[in-house]
Amino acid sequence: MSVTQPRRRQRFDVHAVMARLRAAAPSWNAPVVTLIAVQTSDPFRVLISCLLSLRTKDETTGPAARRLFALAATPQAMLRLSAGEIEKAIYPVGFYRTKARTILEICRTLIERYDGAVPDDLDALLCLKGVGRKTANLVLTQGFSKPGICVDTHVHRISNRWGYVRTTDPHATEMALRRKLPPQYWIVYNDLLVAFGQTLCTPTSPWCSRCPVETYCPKRGVPRHR
Repeated sequence: MSVTQPRRRQRFDVHAVMARLRAAAPSWNAPVVTLIAVQTSDPFRVLISCLLSLRTKDETTGPAARRLFALAATPQAMLRLSAGEIEKAIYPVGFYRTKARTILEICRTLIERYDGAVPDDLDALLCLKGVGRKTANLVLTQGFSKPGICVDTHVHRISNRWGYVRTTDPHATEMALRRKLPPQYWIVYNDLLVAFGQTLCTPTSPWCSRCPVETYCPKRGVPRHR
């Protein structure tokens, strides 16, 4: 009777891990903001859909973004809508009333300061109402294909689970990745880890038995896995 031997743990190699995730990614659902970026190549839609996605699952964000953009797909058109109309279109995304007001304020700022265009500068994006580092970096990478490191809960969790960084919050994770992550992975890192985190490397009881990079992962902070 044969006994299955556990796979030998390998030293973490970010190049090998990225290659394996890229190979596996086509079988996973891409993050909704990425899909919108690929389908439209429109920084404004990326910005607004990213705002909608905050504290909201992709299966809710996608339909809400489609409903909203069917009504208005530019800052000028968005300002012709009332806050109530935007609320109705984006419901039930998290904090939909606050987000409706934020969208209108952003659109006013884009028209007043940037001739209706979304800026492609991190500091300028961070000056927009409701835009934090996560959103700003995602707009840079997905809207403009410019280098940026977008850190959400998946990126923060998985980067620490791998032991690639050892940080306590997403901001610290972004700064650590800026120092350590090779530049060629800055744009794709969020995409890959979000899809990976939603599909296999879940917050609790991750699917380690199905993981393409399991041999590189020390499973830091993982008390139970499948």
